[in-house]
Amino acid sequence: MKFAYSLLLVAMTGLAGCATQSSLDVVRSDVDSVKTRLFSVEKELGGVRDESKKGIGSVEQEYKSDVTAVRKLAADMQASMDGMKTEFQALNGKMDDLAIAAKKPADDLARYREDADKRLIALEDRVVKLQTTIDDLNKKLGDLAAQPKKEEVVTPEALYSKGLETLKGGDMQGARDIFAKFLDQYPKHDLAANAQYWIGETYYTEKGYEPAILAYQEVIKQYPGKDKVPAAMLKQAICFRAIKDNKSARYVLKKLEEGYPKSDEAKKARDLLKEIK
Repeated sequence: MKFAYSLLLVAMTGLAGCATQSSLDVVRSDVDSVKTRLFSVEKELGGVRDESKKGIGSVEQEYKSDVTAVRKLAADMQASMDGMKTEFQALNGKMDDLAIAAKKPADDLARYREDADKRLIALEDRVVKLQTTIDDLNKKLGDLAAQPKKEEVVTPEALYSKGLETLKGGDMQGARDIFAKFLDQYPKHDLAANAQYWIGETYYTEKGYEPAILAYQEVIKQYPGKDKVPAAMLKQAICFRAIKDNKSARYVLKKLEEGYPKSDEAKKARDLLKEIK
C-alpha cells in the first residue's frame, strides 16, 4: 500500500506542472476515489485476512485435533497389535505344548503296541510248546491205555486190613466177600483164623445167628489152638442162646471153660452159665 501511495504522489507531482486546476480537481477526485476504493479494498483485505486467520486457525485446530485422534488411534492400534502379538506367541506356545503332549501318548502307544506284540509272540510260542507237550502226553496216555492192564498186587495183610475197614464202615456183605477172598487166596496164613472169625461177626451183626454159628464152627474146627478159638466158642454159645437153643449153648460154654480155663472168654462163659438154665 505504501508503494502505491508513493507512486500516486510521483504521478501527481509530474502532472502538477502541466495540468490545469480542473484537471487537478478531476485527478484529486480520482485520487480520492482510488483512495476510497483502496481503503475499501484494504478493509475487505483485512476482513479476508481475519477470516483467513480464523479459517486457518479453525483448520489448524481441526488438523491438530485430527492428528491427535489419529495418533491416539495409531497408539491404540499399536497396543492392540502388541497384545495380539503377545496372545499369538502364547497361543504358539500352547500349540507347541499340545503338539508335544499329543505326540507323547502316540509314542507311548507305539511302545505299548510293540511290547504287546512281543508278548503276544512269546505267548503264542508258549501255547505252541504247551500244545506239543499236551499232544505228547495224550499219545503216551493212549499208548498206556492200549497196553494190557496188570493186575494190582495186593499183599495178604493189605487185603485183611481192607476187610476190617469195610467191616468198621458197616458194609457187612462187602467185608464178608473180602475175608472170603482172603481165605481163598491165603488159607494157611496166620490171619486166616481171624478172617474166618470176622466172617462169623458179619453174620452176627446182621442177626444171622445160624450162619454165624457155622462160621464160628469153622474157626474152632479148622484152626485149633489159635487165639480166636475161645472168642469163636463164646460167640457161638451166644448165638445158640439167641435162637433159644440153651442146651447147645451150655454145652459150648462148658467146653470153653474146660479147654481154655485161664482165658477171658472162660470167665465170661462161667458168668453166662449162671444165667442159662
